[in-house]
Amino acid sequence: MQNAALAELGLAGEWSYEAIEVAPGEFESLVRSLPERDFAGVNVTVPHKQAALAVADSASPAARAIGAANTLSFAAGQIAAENTDAPALIAALPVPPAGLRALVLGAGGAGRACAWALREAGAEVSVWNRTARRGAELATELEIAHSEEPGEFDLLVNATTVGMREPGVDGAAAEVPDLKQLPVRADALDERKVVVDLVYGPVPTPLVEAARSRGARVVDGLEVLVHQGAASLRTWTGLDPPVETMRAAVLKAGRD
Repeated sequence: MQNAALAELGLAGEWSYEAIEVAPGEFESLVRSLPERDFAGVNVTVPHKQAALAVADSASPAARAIGAANTLSFAAGQIAAENTDAPALIAALPVPPAGLRALVLGAGGAGRACAWALREAGAEVSVWNRTARRGAELATELEIAHSEEPGEFDLLVNATTVGMREPGVDGAAAEVPDLKQLPVRADALDERKVVVDLVYGPVPTPLVEAARSRGARVVDGLEVLVHQGAASLRTWTGLDPPVETMRAAVLKAGRD
């Protein structure tokens, strides 16, 4: 996705995007070494998002408020932290969230970013988490509602890992968890609802399948990923990213 965008921007000869695996105990030392290796920045995935914020010399208001960063930039010997997960969610939505009743499932890093973004965009936000205490703590911190038993909603965001395929012991994909692991009835998903599932993979999740079958407007995790990547690329290059090219690259990778 990022390399396809760099090619279209005419930067492929100077820039490249690569994956680096790092253990939590080695994360800080690796990040501090990257500016000397001519890295302009990095995207950070779980479980390093809180560590990314901690290692930064400066951070955007969004990253500070969310308590995690997924994008680091290196300039003038400084490490700057940003969270592009939040604006990516808003950009991917088919309707403005202001005034909508939004239910966020999950109080981890992704859930925090989504709840904060929706609150800032004017939605009426509540959060549910399998461990109620953790959900209540996030609700208090962000000054939103906590739902032990979710009620009515207009916008549903799944920020849990339910629906994620994991490799089995033989290397094959394990069985996908079903919708019963989420506190949402399938018959509550209809054409009036917007459903966002941050989980993505080669096949639709049970939540996406149920929502589509009932006519809900659905945003899958790949669309959010595209907007997140576009925001990061804009931060590093200062250029407007070719979103359509990035989306096409992601979809092609999913088919291959």
